[in-house]
Amino acid sequence: MIIGVPKEVKNHEYRVGLNPAAANEFIQHGHTVLVETHAGEGIGFSDDDYELAGAQIIDTAKAIFSQAEMIIKVKEPQPFECEMLRPDQILYTYLHLAPDPVQTELLVKSKAICIAYETVTDNAGTLPLLAPMSEVAGRMAIQAGAHYLEKAQGGNGTLLGGVPGVAPGNVVIIGGGVVGTNAAKMAVGLGADVTILDRSLPRLRELDDIFNGRVRTVYSTTDAIAQYSAQADLVVGAVLIPGAAAPKLLTRKHIANMKKGAVVVDVAIDQGGCFATSKATTHQEPVYIIDDVVHYCVANMPGGVARTSTLALNNATLPFGLAIANKGAEQALKDDVHLANGLNVYKGLVTCQGVVDALGESLNLEYIPALQAIS
Repeated sequence: MIIGVPKEVKNHEYRVGLNPAAANEFIQHGHTVLVETHAGEGIGFSDDDYELAGAQIIDTAKAIFSQAEMIIKVKEPQPFECEMLRPDQILYTYLHLAPDPVQTELLVKSKAICIAYETVTDNAGTLPLLAPMSEVAGRMAIQAGAHYLEKAQGGNGTLLGGVPGVAPGNVVIIGGGVVGTNAAKMAVGLGADVTILDRSLPRLRELDDIFNGRVRTVYSTTDAIAQYSAQADLVVGAVLIPGAAAPKLLTRKHIANMKKGAVVVDVAIDQGGCFATSKATTHQEPVYIIDDVVHYCVANMPGGVARTSTLALNNATLPFGLAIANKGAEQALKDDVHLANGLNVYKGLVTCQGVVDALGESLNLEYIPALQAIS
């Protein structure tokens, strides 16, 4: 199979779909890998590195899309990239379609086979291709929050760890999954006062054991969110419903009742955000202020530490990518129900329930289960 790796084009996005080592794995299995020139240079992977790995360097994204049978990316394709897709071509990347009607419509129109990293599952019921970026984003959320709490950045001037004789900052994390757990690890490490809210009692018990009393675990209700967000210096939104739009758990009223100069970091922004006041930002302009609360809603947070993120992502995506290349998309999807859960669009059919729930009425979409669509 001919594998194409275009350069990412989103604002300050330096990650790359395949690093040289991952490209070499495809080549060792008999596949051809085409990499757009300078695709990895922003994180230290030169064209020479790719050529040494056996890949071919191609001058333009247009040439990559025209020749490749499978496109491997990191971020969702931009409209001009969607328009370069052709029927039966495989797209393997993050998609986050539920809050993005334009991309959804273009991918349906392309009749390509679109597999989303974020909805691939595993035997444990987790999301193995989303997990590494969730780990990165959770840790970055505290880093970013601590920075924007500085007075010069618009924050209230609180040091999360405090100092002897001065209380630490108050961190509230809504959601106790991968993002929330990693955010808590960073916040606890800094010495902050940490509260995690979640609606799963088993998960709250696990978190209590993991942190051995160093965090406060609270069952998430509307009242609890109102109470704890009002006390917070930093709120991290870490809620995910796989494939679906994120629920708006922090309302405009909650935001208005927060401390002046508090910071909110919405890690769910790729799925539309879990705060009512959230709107996607970029690494170039990462924050805005509403009701004296600093909002950090960067839609590609892990792109800020792009080398670490690329290596972590490739470790997770490589086995599934090789299965697709070795067997062909249809056979790979039939053989692995977890990979089939990653299929979002198949030759004009939408195969992800969450996308149809979010956009079905406005775009006149019908849900077709993945294996039914393939057959």
